[in-house]
Amino acid sequence: MKALAQLRVSMAGLHIWGGLCFGWLLYAVFLTGTLSYYRDEISLWMRPELQTRLVEPSEAAQRAIRRLETIGQGAYRWLIEMPDARMPVASLAVWREAGPGPRFQREAFDPASRAPSPARATHGGDFLYYFHFDLHMPWRLGRFLVGIAAMAMLVAIASGVIVHRRIFADFFTFRPGRAQRSWLDAHNAAGVLALPYHVMITYTGLVPLMFLYLPQGIDLAFPGQRASFFAATGQSLPTPPAAGRPAPLVDLAPLVAEAMRRWGGKEVGRIDVRRPLDAHARIELTASDASHLSHGRGRLVFDGTDGRLLSSDADASWVVATERAMYGLHLARFADPALRALLFLSGVAGTAMVGTGLLLWAAARRRKAGEAPQRTGHRLVDILNVATIAGLPVAIGAFFWANRLLPAALPGRAGWEVDAFFAAWAAAALHAALRPRAAAWVEQLAAAAVLLACLPLLNALATGRGLHRSLTAGDWVFAGFDLCALAAGLLLALLALRAGRPAAVRTRSRPGPARPRGSGA
Repeated sequence: MKALAQLRVSMAGLHIWGGLCFGWLLYAVFLTGTLSYYRDEISLWMRPELQTRLVEPSEAAQRAIRRLETIGQGAYRWLIEMPDARMPVASLAVWREAGPGPRFQREAFDPASRAPSPARATHGGDFLYYFHFDLHMPWRLGRFLVGIAAMAMLVAIASGVIVHRRIFADFFTFRPGRAQRSWLDAHNAAGVLALPYHVMITYTGLVPLMFLYLPQGIDLAFPGQRASFFAATGQSLPTPPAAGRPAPLVDLAPLVAEAMRRWGGKEVGRIDVRRPLDAHARIELTASDASHLSHGRGRLVFDGTDGRLLSSDADASWVVATERAMYGLHLARFADPALRALLFLSGVAGTAMVGTGLLLWAAARRRKAGEAPQRTGHRLVDILNVATIAGLPVAIGAFFWANRLLPAALPGRAGWEVDAFFAAWAAAALHAALRPRAAAWVEQLAAAAVLLACLPLLNALATGRGLHRSLTAGDWVFAGFDLCALAAGLLLALLALRAGRPAAVRTRSRPGPARPRGSGA
């Protein structure tokens, strides 16, 4: 028993300090990753001009190729992300090694009108999706940081289960109005409520990037030839050397039909063309992962000039199949609306778990310090708590407001939306540093509440597709976004009201002499 008690003590320190050091980063990753479950729906809301219809897959692919032949001259790679029920436009991408035109070019293409989408330029939900694992940082720095934080998260989950002897009993206990005790109850409930989800989403988030963190095995087996490893395992299609002889691309319709036949009717999700319009052209078709768990499963490579099938991943090893299944489980693109909503709520619970853990540490230190002057480190933690927990919703709200307020024809418009996100977040951090802690909590939570709760009104004024009209027309993408924004705004308003109440009101009085308690969120 003594050894078990010592283990719990050591695990408590690991849980507290591991969670604190990476908590702010984990909070941002959890929140933006949770929103990414509705990446396509957010992108549609941020393109209110987009009203189109789906086209038969083979015809949509052929029309996209014709568009790429116009904008992709001299490129070594074309990529088509095919439209589906959640995103009715195709995403075209072009890579060039040299010559005229940008090295990378992306365009939203409407197969129904055979023209670029008339919708405003925006990164949409893609920004939140990519931010949750690369933090909008150059090179791979963000991915390294997120990976380290995810490893710390696994340690925090395991140590938290060991430390809390009554963790499942505490799940059914919530004592509101008890200051630090209330935050601990909320932390336990949020952690236990979706514990399997927390383990799954953290571990599967590491799997897709394992080659980035542990490349030594690849370097030993394929010295200086990492591209060969990824090609051998079916992870990517290598770009063949250019033949230098122009050749037209084969008609895509028969290739799409053959792929769907082999996949039992599953639609094509991605078309990757290497060395287009060259005699060495290769075309890779990948099945849409909207209908099955594994990501990138069902890859067929055809000769780009005569349509011969060159390779298939039907015989992929169980190791590759496992990696793809874990990747698909993390992305959850296969989820139907009910499962997607459940995953979203589990992500919200994870975000709350991290946020309440950060608040617990700060509240415990204030309680121990009593009337003593606040240490610089404790003040820094308070600033980071406000700037992250309340400031990030402010930044997300500013991102959505910028989408509606910036002129549609503004050059570099998508980049300005991202700039608005980071400018609002930086302003929140500066505000947290300049204002007293309690006031900063109230003001930033109130600001986030106003930004999000007023989004439906702003949307109605800016686009004419207000909540009433969306509900009447059965437009559940716009109606769902507006309702979720309104609900989030109301929740933040309640938190702002609670944070603004005096500590004596928030804390239940007990018999005996009163003890000083911390105030704030």
